[in-house]
Amino acid sequence: MMNTSNIIEVGGVIDMFKKWLSIFSKDNLMDRAYRRSFIMLDLTREMFLKSRESLRNREDSEVDINIRDRDLEVNSYEREVRRNVFNHLVVSGPEMLPSGLALVSIIIDIERIGDYAKNMVELAQEHPGKLHGGMFEDKLVRIEEAVEDNFFQTRKCFEAGEKDMALKLLEKYSWVNQSCDDILNALVREKDKNIKPGDAAALALYSRQLKRINSHLRNITTSVVNPFDRIGFDPKNRKNQSRKL
Repeated sequence: MMNTSNIIEVGGVIDMFKKWLSIFSKDNLMDRAYRRSFIMLDLTREMFLKSRESLRNREDSEVDINIRDRDLEVNSYEREVRRNVFNHLVVSGPEMLPSGLALVSIIIDIERIGDYAKNMVELAQEHPGKLHGGMFEDKLVRIEEAVEDNFFQTRKCFEAGEKDMALKLLEKYSWVNQSCDDILNALVREKDKNIKPGDAAALALYSRQLKRINSHLRNITTSVVNPFDRIGFDPKNRKNQSRKL
């Protein structure tokens, strides 16, 4: 019988994620599930870019792709991954449980990114014309560029399974979430008196959506450096494990 205390400890060594990758490559179901996560990341990145274009750069709020169809496609892949992981675990037994749970956790984060991209389109459809950031425009553009790059870097890091790459990425964009909060708090305090109430509400929602998308990307990156029980937590914050990203 498997010692359940070992489940939490699996992955405590530096090469944890690479061990998972070796498991994925040796099993058809797990490898298929793993590869599906890349497709999901690519789909949600496209959804994010098109949603941002609609909200920020188009007067007509039109979207070049059908966001809802893309979202349904992401949801379909999520269900497929869950089935494949479950079937893998039924055959292989509990020894492979950490790798399976980690992959399911990752695809849940990806699916949530798709939901936020869909919310951005809904916001664009309600907001008349382009959404301008007022006095926060420069900061907002910097955040948008960071989140866009984070999609690319997260996929690259997740596929490579390199711990050093993951740590550098987490550090590189550690400022994004706080900057999103700074914009939101400044809007609540009415720091820019020239922003109309409708624009202020839209900017507040948008800044929160950017933060959540960035947070889910960071959760995925932590899977490369953390054991399963600490996915989504700051890998540097060993003494206080309650700190979420």
